[in-house]
Amino acid sequence: MRQLLLINPNTSVATTERLAHTLRPLLPDGVHLALRTASFGARYIACEASHAVAGAAVLETWAEHLASPESEASPPQGVLIGCFGDPGLFALRESSACPVTGLAEASFIEAARHGGFAIVTGGERWKPMLRRLALSLGYGEQLLHIETVAPTGAELQADPQAALRHLHQACRAAARPGVASIIVGGAGLAGYAQRLQPEVALPLIDSAQAGLKVLLERSAPPPQRATDGFFAEWSAVSPSMARLGSGPG
Repeated sequence: MRQLLLINPNTSVATTERLAHTLRPLLPDGVHLALRTASFGARYIACEASHAVAGAAVLETWAEHLASPESEASPPQGVLIGCFGDPGLFALRESSACPVTGLAEASFIEAARHGGFAIVTGGERWKPMLRRLALSLGYGEQLLHIETVAPTGAELQADPQAALRHLHQACRAAARPGVASIIVGGAGLAGYAQRLQPEVALPLIDSAQAGLKVLLERSAPPPQRATDGFFAEWSAVSPSMARLGSGPG
């Protein structure tokens, strides 16, 4: 049994359940999706501060999972960060012995196969954050436009009908010259791309489904080390973090 681990950096269990509801029907035989929800941080990440805290929560959640009986019986063979913004991506990739990706990076990988792309997501503060992430991952030139809607991802998740209206308008606005596909990004928006697709001419990419596809196809960047662990020496951290220790791996 191949095990993949989904870490939701948002503390909302409802968001974890939405991701699971969207992804589990897509799992092939022989693949299990383990679920973990961050135990601290923001209920739904929507700004720089909550994104920064979520990076630490991702590492803590990952360390806790590795210390669990479930992981000892079947270690994860891939990790998906369930937030469109990928908090902790670079740190987790550096310290994990298996491939790691996030909803945003995986969506960029998928969208880039079509050419230039746009993003539609909830929450106005995400625009500079996503632009910075795309640049750092090497997709700055292919990301042609970011269309945000005023409601946050949490607000859109809470009102599906309003979400469809807002997202449909945003997709129309994002269909600009040179854009070959549109990413519908957000953990709380998992599954919406399929519902919106009949009304939008350009291909829509669901960020959650892209994350799973990239892990299944092994399209994520390979791990940098052979064992799980950190390079830093910690003080005053949880037993799970301390257990992983430090060293070159």
